[in-house]
Amino acid sequence: MGLSIAIVGLPNVGKSTLFNALTQKGAETANYPFCTIDPSVGIVTVPDLRLGKLSAFSKSKKTIPAIVEFVDIAGLVKGASEGEGLGNQFLANIRETDAIGEVVRIFEDSEIIHVSGKIDPLGDIEVINLELILADLQTVTKRMENLGRDVKRGDKVAAKEHGALGKIRSELETGAFASSVTLDDEEKKIVKQLNLLTMKPFLYILNKKAGAKNLDELNDDRYQQLIAFFKKRGDHYVVVDAKIEEELNEFDGIERKDFAQELGVKYDGIDELIVAAYDLLQLMTYFTTGEDETRAWTIKKNSTAPEAGMAIHTDFKEKFIRAEIINWQVLLEAGSYAAARERGLVRTEGKEYIVKDGDVIEFKI
Repeated sequence: MGLSIAIVGLPNVGKSTLFNALTQKGAETANYPFCTIDPSVGIVTVPDLRLGKLSAFSKSKKTIPAIVEFVDIAGLVKGASEGEGLGNQFLANIRETDAIGEVVRIFEDSEIIHVSGKIDPLGDIEVINLELILADLQTVTKRMENLGRDVKRGDKVAAKEHGALGKIRSELETGAFASSVTLDDEEKKIVKQLNLLTMKPFLYILNKKAGAKNLDELNDDRYQQLIAFFKKRGDHYVVVDAKIEEELNEFDGIERKDFAQELGVKYDGIDELIVAAYDLLQLMTYFTTGEDETRAWTIKKNSTAPEAGMAIHTDFKEKFIRAEIINWQVLLEAGSYAAARERGLVRTEGKEYIVKDGDVIEFKI
């Protein structure tokens, strides 16, 4: 399944630098607002040690990892929902993604301009989130107006959608996200087609800078308020040094690790971010393995075996007969598929089986 995450934030908070660190794509970076105009898209592999071990076990010719698509969106500013800073175009780009990674600057550096003239992480978040809320409010209001005639005619489907959107509009008007509204399954399905920005999962990416005054290291009041805000709302966040991570891309293996230690930073910060993004979307991985290839397949958590098979081909759901399943580590410990079968470690499961993270599966159709 395809999945994508929009990297958003105010100008000059490190979005494009982070994007470069993630993808090694080399998006343009500069010390001025709106450096990015057209969204850059990069495909990033999900780090997974299990994949390499399975590939070596099977002596596979190819190894294919799970992937996440990151989209670098130009800096949003106050008034973006009204078109400021080409806001409408950028908001449309965000709508096409599955989740939002909001980059927040938590370092002070007089040489790097901040669009508001001060470092205020919580204030930055409020500006960005308000623009997303206002954009959704416009979308919802316009849709409700279009449904008005059908509701008056007694159209039950239109009335259902109108009612769901009314609940969402009420919350948006208080400054809350659309995701805070309780909807039934039918309402969720109806609302999903609008691609509301604040209905998407959020991951806050706190960007620090080696050598600068980092609010987390100083335990600054602004940082404490920020973390309190996340905890109160149950938000997900990670801390990275985007510039250092970008520079680390020039090194491999031990050199990369040694350079990171020399600078006093974590060398796996980007990996943590990628895994956090993967988890944010409630995704997990199962594997297929053999001499031709070992591959990681991305599926939603709590997927049944036939649903998981759809990641390979849509026909797998309809033509599914059974699946032979073994945990990846159990397979490695057995030494071979033949040994695992002899010991009864390979299970046969039917349509109701809920696939677990790390399952190695062979589908029978």
